[in-house]
Amino acid sequence: MASVTSHRKRSVADEPVTSVLPGGDVPYDPNHEFSADEEVLAALGYKSEFRREFSLFTTFCVSFAVLGLLPSFASTLYYGMGYAGTAGMTWGWIVAMVGIQSVAMSMAELCSSMPTSGGLYYASAVLAPPGWGPLAAWITGWSNWLGQVTAAPSVNWGIASMMLAAGSIQNPGYVPTNYQTFLLTTFIMLIHGVMSSFPTKWLAQINSGGSTFNFLALIIVIILIPAGTDRVARGLPKFTPSSEVWGDIYEGTSYPPGVSVLMSFIGVIWTMSGYDSPFHLAEECSNANIASPRAIVLTSATGGIFGWFLQLVVAYTVVDIDDVLESDLGQPFAAYLIQCMPQKMVMAILSLTIIAGFSMGQGCMIAASRVTFAYARDDCFPLSKYWKVVNKTTQTPVNAVWFNCVIGILLLFLIFGGDLAIGALFSIGAIAAFVAFTTPIVIRVFFVGNRFRPGPWNLGKFSIPIGVVASGFVALMVPILCLPSVTGADLTPDMMNWTCLVYGAPMLGSLIWWVVSARKWFKGPKVNIEHLMLGREGNVVDGKGNDSASDAVEVDSKAVQELPSDPKPAELK
Repeated sequence: MASVTSHRKRSVADEPVTSVLPGGDVPYDPNHEFSADEEVLAALGYKSEFRREFSLFTTFCVSFAVLGLLPSFASTLYYGMGYAGTAGMTWGWIVAMVGIQSVAMSMAELCSSMPTSGGLYYASAVLAPPGWGPLAAWITGWSNWLGQVTAAPSVNWGIASMMLAAGSIQNPGYVPTNYQTFLLTTFIMLIHGVMSSFPTKWLAQINSGGSTFNFLALIIVIILIPAGTDRVARGLPKFTPSSEVWGDIYEGTSYPPGVSVLMSFIGVIWTMSGYDSPFHLAEECSNANIASPRAIVLTSATGGIFGWFLQLVVAYTVVDIDDVLESDLGQPFAAYLIQCMPQKMVMAILSLTIIAGFSMGQGCMIAASRVTFAYARDDCFPLSKYWKVVNKTTQTPVNAVWFNCVIGILLLFLIFGGDLAIGALFSIGAIAAFVAFTTPIVIRVFFVGNRFRPGPWNLGKFSIPIGVVASGFVALMVPILCLPSVTGADLTPDMMNWTCLVYGAPMLGSLIWWVVSARKWFKGPKVNIEHLMLGREGNVVDGKGNDSASDAVEVDSKAVQELPSDPKPAELK
């Protein structure tokens, strides 16, 4: 399929593409002038199917919208404040961000090397030891999909709860019911399903506006809370003394203070779990192997800094943590605002948070649909042939959008199981996402080492140390986030942490499916097994004009054209 010449250097497009997509689609067209982005994707074994209408800024906008600092913080305040109090919110956030930023930077390096919609799943397959690629892809894919498909319903549940809490503030006699919360959340899901089916150009514009609003709303709230607090009028100092804010650990669990602080990280991890979106949008982004990893790091860093500022203003102004957690409003953030703000200002802040959360939920649904499309493209799901269809009119995976929307609505029936049951969606999102984030990082650090061929955005000599920190952080946090808040005789079914069951059962089911059936037919991504992912240390995967490779290889278009119409995909490793 390839012939060796010596008259020119090799570019990524000239790598021998040994895999063929279902239906005989070869990711090489001798009659088409490849752009640099198309070269990179073709060398990874895929052909471009989307319009590349996302830039660095618009990709960052989607990612920041999915991150949704303000609504994410509001939705998870119960965990951040309830487990360790203000100490967990202040210095605990800083500690958590060291691990989270390490994960983000290691992921960005993988994204630069492998800018595909499959993202983490593709990276796990390619980097795994010989014979283990399909299983690594299977585990990463299912874990990532569980995190993605639970994101929109958990966000939208939080937004619906805030909307109903606002109604309770206006009318103290009104108490929201589970039935009303379910219907309102479902309605929001349906709206997002329609919006996420729009063409890519529309989505980029919508998310640019939504992300801009998210950022402005966050700044306004960070300024408004300390400026507008009426604690003094209530006979309190304007701000809680720093010794109490930073030093007092609220006894919200039955564990030692250090463990309680670690348990409070669920709020940080879930809030900071949206920065992988640029990876999944890489096939729709221009200059993807540079712009996408930059968007990942920019999202995580920006979120970490401004998220900490938001944590500080709340920690310094909260009056009574017990009242926040036990309020009849059913929404801790609304209960907190009532403690320290005039009612009109409370309604203004809640309104900003609700609008920002609506944008966040829509961004989550977009990212989830791209993950579903990428995995269905490689036959990871039942009925994959339907979910991998790209709509001819919008050029977006509309079927994948509605598949996820239906699954999300079904998950919302957990609302009728109580707060702990629906709260499991947040735990799933935190654990599932970070297991998927870290699996390819662990493989890259401990199995590939210096054989990894980085992209143009890379960490250089710091790659492995940062990867070790990222891997260690997630290995510590996965069991911590499964702990119940109480122990001994107090541990009743209604106080149990159901994360192990709600996340573990689907993952166990996927592993049983693997052993019984999938291992016989699932071969992982249809990758080019001779691509530049593994090679000599220091070589870079790039677009046209790559001078890092010493051998010159030229694609023989005639050989490509003579491939059988429906060849068997190359088996991975």
